This record gives sequence, structure tokens and C-alpha cells, in this order.
Amino acid sequence: MSKDPELVNDEVHLTTQVVNHIRTLIENGSLRAGDKIPPEREFAKDLKISRASLRAGIGYLAAMGVLNVRHGVGTFVADGPPVVSKSSLSLMGVLHGFKPWQLFEARLILEGSLAALAAERGKEEHHSALAEEVAEMYATVSDPHEYLIHDVRFHRTIAEASGNPILASLMETITGTLYDERRKTVERSRDLKQSAEMHREIYRAIRAKKAVEARDAMERHLRMAETAQVNERAMMSSKRAQQKPRRSKMAEAAKA
Repeated sequence: MSKDPELVNDEVHLTTQVVNHIRTLIENGSLRAGDKIPPEREFAKDLKISRASLRAGIGYLAAMGVLNVRHGVGTFVADGPPVVSKSSLSLMGVLHGFKPWQLFEARLILEGSLAALAAERGKEEHHSALAEEVAEMYATVSDPHEYLIHDVRFHRTIAEASGNPILASLMETITGTLYDERRKTVERSRDLKQSAEMHREIYRAIRAKKAVEARDAMERHLRMAETAQVNERAMMSSKRAQQKPRRSKMAEAAKA
């Protein structure tokens, strides 16, 4: 069942509001590299939005590399944050119309090659970043939304390690949609530990400079992820279907 377009637009608007607010704080010097962002409750009150909406915006910025989520410590402005433009959110909104299988097809074609290139060209700094994200994935297997942030950052790092800025830019256009789509279902995930292990396998192949193994590991991971997300969406649809009759009965009772 597709989501109400008005609700989707509201979500994108609120995410944009959070992104623009944090971008302004960075640009005017109120937030600098390494600074910890204000407590969630205080931040949400300042923006006059729900904490859930704030988390969506912060999660997007963390996945994009602007913020750095440290498990059990807090969320900080990343060192040397990239420029976050309004177009990045607009692009994410445009891509909402793409079907999930189309996204995975694009990822299979693009990310398999990126993993192989990362194995050939990746530097020690990339290996260290990938290792850190894998460690954070294992640390957050019980927190699906936080896990997702490190998952997306892992894939972004591989794109950077490919050494091809054009391919990395193409991956960047997918990343926003990847995060936004995945966060709708990730709380129903049942295989995060297995997912973390797959990411570790990809990392090890890249670190060992084994391009063919890196490509194969990435493709296996993406196929597994696609199957998992199909199951998660099915669970969501089933839950909605079960809730509808209950609401109808409650409505009838209220009228009686």
C-alpha cells in the first residue's frame, strides 16, 4: 500500500526544515566541526517539531556525512562537513517515485563496480573509515535506525574509495533515497547481525585488495538486502490490513 502523498510531502518538508536549520548553524559558526548538537528534546522544541521528525532530519544528515553519530555518546558535527544544498533534498523528493526493485537494480550495477574499484584504489584512510562503520553496525544491531546511519555511511565511503568522483556523485544521488526508503521499514528488520557480517566481508575484501571478491560480496549483500526489505514491506502491509477492521469496529461502536 502506497503512502499518502500529503504525508510524504509533510515528511520531506520537515526533514528539509531540520537540514536547513543545521546547515545555517554550521554556516554562521554556531556549530563547528566536532561540536555536539543540542539535546534532542531541546532541539525539537526550538524547531517546533516532533522528536520523530527531528530524528529523521538528523538521520539524513548523519547518513550524508554531515553529522557523526557516536553510539552511546551523542551526535556531533563531522570534521570538514560537505556542503548540504537544498537540491539534495529536492532530488530525494523526485526519486520518491522510483520503485524499490529499480533502486536495487541500479545499486547492483553501480555498487558492485564501486566495491571492485575501492579494492584496487582504496587508501588506508578509507579502510579505517570502513572498519569504524562496521564496528558501529555491530554495536547498534539492537537499534535499527542508528544501524541504518552507519550502513549508509559504509556505502558512501566505498564510493569515495573508488577514486572516481563521477561514480561517487552518481552514488550520492542514490544515497538520499536509499536512506529515506530504508528508514520506513528498518525497524522490522530481523537480520541486522547477518547484515553486519556481510558488510564486514565486503570490508575485508576491499582491505585485502581483492577486487573480484569485493564485487561478489557486495552483490550478495544487495540481493540479501532486497529480499529482507521485501519481507519488511510485506509485514507493514499485513499490519495495516489487520488494523483497518479494528478501526472500522471502533467507528461503528462510536456511532451506536
